[in-house]
Amino acid sequence: PPYIPSSWLHTYNKCLLYRRCFIVEDTNNSSWHKTRLPMPEAIYSLGTAKNAEYATTKFRYTYSSLTTPLQTVEYDFISNKTAILKETPVPHYDRSLYHGERVEATASDGTAIPMSVIYRKDKKKAEGQPQALHLYGYGSYEAPIEPNFQATILPLLDRGVVYVIAHIRGGGENGRTWYEAAKYLTKMTTFTDFIACAEHLVATKVTSPSHMTCEGVSAGGLLIGAVLNMRPDLFTATIAAVPFVDVMNSMCDATIPLTTVEWAEWGNPNELKYFTYMLQYSPYDNVKAQAYPNLLVTSGLFDPRVAYWEPTKWVAKLRDLKTDNNQVLFKIDLDGGHCAHLNVNDRYHFLKEKTVNLSFLLDQLKCLEK
Repeated sequence: PPYIPSSWLHTYNKCLLYRRCFIVEDTNNSSWHKTRLPMPEAIYSLGTAKNAEYATTKFRYTYSSLTTPLQTVEYDFISNKTAILKETPVPHYDRSLYHGERVEATASDGTAIPMSVIYRKDKKKAEGQPQALHLYGYGSYEAPIEPNFQATILPLLDRGVVYVIAHIRGGGENGRTWYEAAKYLTKMTTFTDFIACAEHLVATKVTSPSHMTCEGVSAGGLLIGAVLNMRPDLFTATIAAVPFVDVMNSMCDATIPLTTVEWAEWGNPNELKYFTYMLQYSPYDNVKAQAYPNLLVTSGLFDPRVAYWEPTKWVAKLRDLKTDNNQVLFKIDLDGGHCAHLNVNDRYHFLKEKTVNLSFLLDQLKCLEK
């Protein structure tokens, strides 16, 4: 960890999902005293801000939570006090109206899977009454989905939708072992963890399948595609954004720019054990004649990571084989790539894309009015 001044350093570790920050002081040039920085909330996201000065008695970090917009906070080593230097302004937002909490589901192998939950307090239904709920997941590349503030979900919360992040294995929420427990020949763990989270929310009567939607982006779209093949009955509608759904063809084609790099995440299908295992969960290869929930799929014509033909093929196969009358909507951005917020032609493109997604969810959940 980097030194701050000559007598202090800071270090991070993760414990049970949350990052913790410690200040370590050299008290007499031979012994070290470690102090954990206190945080105002139990559920939060923490990061390092810019600390350009070496010889200083202050340390800056960023703080956010499900209900607290991003803050830059300064800790004074001498006074042992913190001060909020800046908070991202969110017009018309009143944090006292919202509540964030953590719940846990039990995976098929007995592992506790944490979920971050946020809802608007005055829209919460009585216990035992299923509520509209949106479940988000990712679970790949050791990428953590932090429990931080998202202004773009406020339209859901203000209309009575509970928003839940499933911190499933394959992500980095609980460290390296959490990630390695769901890759290569254990990748199915990511999908069964997500299913366990959905089942827990139904079993505890927080929601019901007819009140629950789910969403995943990119590798999170792989999650959604795999889960829909396994348990399509759990959700009334889903969003799969730029989804990695044609796993077999993409991983077998070494001419695609990112394929050989991706073998480090999924395995090399030139080895039979990986080929056979990947074939079990590849969403496109496992679409079958069954009922699927309503589905919104998005793609970008110039996506260099997940080529547009992957979701296009998947949508065509779903429409051909599914046995229900639900919608399979396909929206392809003719100017877009993998990330809507990086569109160089329109600085508001991300917000427009988010508006489409929110409108779809609110329509499916029948929560259009505040």
